[in-house]
Amino acid sequence: MSRFALLMLLVLTACSASQGPPRDVENACAIKRDRPAWFKAMNRTEARYGAPVHVQLATLYQESTFRPDARTPRKWFLGFIPNGRVSSAYGYSQALDGTWDEYRQKTGNRRAKRNNFRDSSDFMGWYMQRSLQLNGIPMEDAYNQYLAYHDGHTGYRRGSYRRKGWLMNTARRVEARAQRYQEQLAFCS
Repeated sequence: MSRFALLMLLVLTACSASQGPPRDVENACAIKRDRPAWFKAMNRTEARYGAPVHVQLATLYQESTFRPDARTPRKWFLGFIPNGRVSSAYGYSQALDGTWDEYRQKTGNRRAKRNNFRDSSDFMGWYMQRSLQLNGIPMEDAYNQYLAYHDGHTGYRRGSYRRKGWLMNTARRVEARAQRYQEQLAFCS
């Protein structure tokens, strides 16, 4: 391979690489400065589906801590033999294979990738809009939106989260983070 071809390959690889987490994930203004394209994507999602940026941001934080390659933990056989993963959740949004496939089919966004922030944001808006349609959960209600996001629309409707104290605690943390992000975003340029 020529030096020029190798250089071009390195440049293309670097340009197409998924971005990792911002430096300061606790401060929405710092994230906005660090990742302006993310906010452009989340604003587009809010305009399209009605999912507020601060709710998206808090949910994405909880699901992946803004890591594009986030996966669920491995399962182990006999304590030391890797045996798959807890679920198929992957990427920024931690969308499951089946739900991601449904999103791509229903939106026509067949090339969407879970490790792409823009696609993950769009997925989240689509899912939250479905939570509003199917379960009447207001878009601003980060607590219940997160419960439906985690347990699925049917699980939420059945109240499966009520038997999961840890999940309700997590949803309260998502709600508090969303509120904090909303307050921070009100004061950044």
